[in-house]
Amino acid sequence: MSETGHEAETDCAQVVLRLFEYVDHEAAEEDGRRIREHLDACGSCLREYERDLLLKEMVKRACSSEAAPAALRTQIMARISTITVTSHLASDERG
Repeated sequence: MSETGHEAETDCAQVVLRLFEYVDHEAAEEDGRRIREHLDACGSCLREYERDLLLKEMVKRACSSEAAPAALRTQIMARISTITVTSHLASDERG
């Protein structure tokens, strides 16, 4: 079965949204396999992946000599730990 242009764009959009998980080795095994297969077949997404790798390496080099101040680390961890849950009921009530 061949993909239409719209399906290919959707796949690319999904891959690009998940690249940081893949770059950081945080994607589930099956997701990682699908992303890798897509990158092998899609030059555009592969270039995006290579940019993400380069960005990660640049940040690592730029930050390797200094530790973040304790207050900043605490603030970042607090934001990471905060989870906002949107209820499907609220969206159903509006619709």
